[in-house]
Amino acid sequence: MGSQPPASRVALEPLATLDPPALAGLPVSSPLTVRSAALSGHLLYLGTGGGKLLLFSLQDPSTPEFLRLLPIGATLPVSAIVPLPSVARLLVLADGLLLLADPLLSRPVRRLGSLRNVAAVAARRVDPADPSSCSVAISVGKKLLRVDFTLHDADELDVQTREIASVEGVKALAWVDDSVFVATATGYSLYSSTTGQVVDIFSLPESSGHPRVKPLSGGDEVMLLVDNVGVVVDRFGQPVGSSLVFSTTPDCIAEVFPYVIVAGDSKVDVYRRRNAAHLQTIPVARTGQGVLIVASDDDGIGTELVVIATTYKVFCYRKVSAVEQIKASLRRKNYKEAISLLEEFESDGEISKEMISFVHAQLGFLLFFDLRFEDAVNHFLLSETMQPSEVFPFIMRDPNRWSDLVPRKRYWGLHPPPKPLEEVIDDGLVAVQQALFLKKAGVDTIVDEDFLSNPPSRADLLELAIRNIIRYLCASRMKNLSSPEMEGVDTLLMYLYRALHLVDDMEKLASSQNSCIVDELESLLDDSGHLRTLAFLYGSKGMCSKALSIWRILARNYSTGLWKDLSENGSCGTLVGKRSGEEIAAIEAAKILKELSDEDLVLEHLGWVADIDQDLAIAVLTSETRENQLSPEKVVAAVDAEKVVIHQRYLQWLIEDQGCDDPHYHTSYALSLAKSAIEAIDMESKYRGKDNSEIDSDAQFIYLLRESLQLFLQASDLYDSEDVLDVIAESELWLEKAILYRKMGQENIVLQILALKLEDSEAAEQYCAEIGRDDAYIQLLGLYLDPQNGKEPMFTAAVRLLHNHGESLDPIQVLERLSPDMPLQLASDTILRMLRARVHHHRQGQIVHNLSRATNLDVHLTRLEERSRHVQLTDESICDSCRARLGTKLFAMYPDDSVVCYRCYRSQQGDSSSGRGRSLRKDVIFKQSWLVSR
Repeated sequence: MGSQPPASRVALEPLATLDPPALAGLPVSSPLTVRSAALSGHLLYLGTGGGKLLLFSLQDPSTPEFLRLLPIGATLPVSAIVPLPSVARLLVLADGLLLLADPLLSRPVRRLGSLRNVAAVAARRVDPADPSSCSVAISVGKKLLRVDFTLHDADELDVQTREIASVEGVKALAWVDDSVFVATATGYSLYSSTTGQVVDIFSLPESSGHPRVKPLSGGDEVMLLVDNVGVVVDRFGQPVGSSLVFSTTPDCIAEVFPYVIVAGDSKVDVYRRRNAAHLQTIPVARTGQGVLIVASDDDGIGTELVVIATTYKVFCYRKVSAVEQIKASLRRKNYKEAISLLEEFESDGEISKEMISFVHAQLGFLLFFDLRFEDAVNHFLLSETMQPSEVFPFIMRDPNRWSDLVPRKRYWGLHPPPKPLEEVIDDGLVAVQQALFLKKAGVDTIVDEDFLSNPPSRADLLELAIRNIIRYLCASRMKNLSSPEMEGVDTLLMYLYRALHLVDDMEKLASSQNSCIVDELESLLDDSGHLRTLAFLYGSKGMCSKALSIWRILARNYSTGLWKDLSENGSCGTLVGKRSGEEIAAIEAAKILKELSDEDLVLEHLGWVADIDQDLAIAVLTSETRENQLSPEKVVAAVDAEKVVIHQRYLQWLIEDQGCDDPHYHTSYALSLAKSAIEAIDMESKYRGKDNSEIDSDAQFIYLLRESLQLFLQASDLYDSEDVLDVIAESELWLEKAILYRKMGQENIVLQILALKLEDSEAAEQYCAEIGRDDAYIQLLGLYLDPQNGKEPMFTAAVRLLHNHGESLDPIQVLERLSPDMPLQLASDTILRMLRARVHHHRQGQIVHNLSRATNLDVHLTRLEERSRHVQLTDESICDSCRARLGTKLFAMYPDDSVVCYRCYRSQQGDSSSGRGRSLRKDVIFKQSWLVSR
């Protein structure tokens, strides 16, 4: 065998070389010429031109063992061997005859029937439902026959033969499912093994070479050879997949999934079946005449052995496993080829998912040590079995808190153990420098050409490595990791963020739910000045006191100008929109305070938050997210007296939202609102010279403030009205005073305020309606006509009052109240209408009175008539109640004409039911004679 040239892909590797005569112990004077070969499991069968069958055992493929030689006839060259393991037979085609032998060649062969001139033979794949039988297609002369073998007990073989079709010039056969593929010199046809129906697939040109057919593994496809092109068709003869184009016309074809192996022109070529890619060439030195033979187990799937036979020598090859091929590529650092192989074997199903993940991790480590960090992490992310702790040694030197978590995986021993990034980069740069020297000396290296042509700096490589490890750790956070692993991932992620000064990422991680170890980061962040990150970290871990202390320090430093304001350098922390650093510190502190139920801690930090933003302080005090609300007494005592807005908003929330009914807080809230309203009015009066916009703004503020005070004074009944009146007594808050006096029941004062101070006639009349007495309107009329204190009489309001309510008032009282100075023309129409209405009401009353007297008289008369009517009783008359005869007894009669004896009448006194049980109260009796007719 010739030497094999270097190749980038080795799909088959040599195992052993067989010298059949030597192994069989034959003399040199009796050479053997190999004409056919077949594999069945670990058994190798060779057929010779001298009519001999040789059996070898490949149990250990590296040391083949000769088992037996069986002569079948010196004049019968063996042209084909077909193992039939399901029926424990070997079918041999020798000089046109079909012979049967046992698998171990322990018995002499016997002829199969009287068949002669057999041109081709093909076995059908064994049916799993009937494992003790098989079928063979045979071409004899002009006939295509089917032979069925069935194995019975005691090694008895039943043979049944029947004709499929008539066909002439058969060169080769293949049997797939129900279809028998027939190759002739003119083309390919398909015959049904059951019906004999024929389908022409395609014709061959006259110049075409020897036709061949080869069933492919899987049992549903067949390769049809047209010169040097292998056309793959399905069991119906329809082309499927890609055709295989060979470099030469094959003399023999075999298959070891997923490869197709062809022999011809003193070489054996290996092709990938799926995409027809040429993978390997094995040159073979031949001696003597004859074709090159290649054979494998016809099953094709699960077998790894291939036999290449020349006239005098036999070579055993084994399929190189997917893992070994990939490993070989990685040893050469041919990463592109390794990735291509991985994808190829994955699509062919030649490699498990676990191994795919393993290879991706191995690729990642190799690329990482070659300083190709981005590609390395891409492969880390594709590995489902790689653990995040495997990259910890790149970040933190051993020993550390997580050293025990790092798995001791050696992979394939192709890369050194993980070590800190700085050392990886330094070693990699040294390798690049050495490669540069070797390249100048004309020596080829395996270092990436990009590195050689444009060597990167150490700083750039370190930043690139850190950014890609950050990318991997961020993706690892999404996995379901154990608690220690998660702690390591988050803590080391914070280390890497700090190394690149990625402040926003640090703060985002620290402020979100994380598993960082505070002890590992506390001093590190403090020393580097990342106090905001440390504050976020404290807050996320529930260390609120420490977090608030840092936010307080930050706010103080920003306010005094010790630190550059965040809004100047464009960093806004976790907020959207630009705010000062002082405001951001207060906002973050407020987020913590809103959740806290610790009164002392909340009130301790409330002051400085309120100094920055009173709305934040209010939000802290009124937060409903905390488990236990703060004590109102402590809050009111702690709030600075000068921060009136906080005091008011807290009391408002306490009363309106929390339903507090403590009179003390109601009074405090009313007093605070009243004082604020007075102060606002005083301030507004002092600055009359403002522009229009400022005046409108102040007026709006005062209006809203007074509206709040008025609504509260009307809604609440728990405050002390007198205390509030004492505060606003000297102010111009007349409506507020009216509300308070109304609460106190001072009707006259309320009417004076509404009518004279506010001159709100509608409100005054509405208040009189609420009082519900006519004298209230008379009192209001008196105020209008005699306002006192030098104020002019309000004749228009008085006339309006009389117009609206005069008809219900006493005209005498109204006339007594009228002022002599009141112009008569203003009230004449109203007074006239009032008097007319009064006379009308008086006369209506008289009519009703007289009608009532008439009705009363008629009722008395009817009652008298009812009582004086005569009733006739007989001896048969009985009491309607007790059913006793009345005779001469006293009796009583009810309006419904029922009669009862006197005893029953007495017993029923006080009851409204008649003797017949009729309720005279509910079921009223009315007779036509009772109608008033007079």
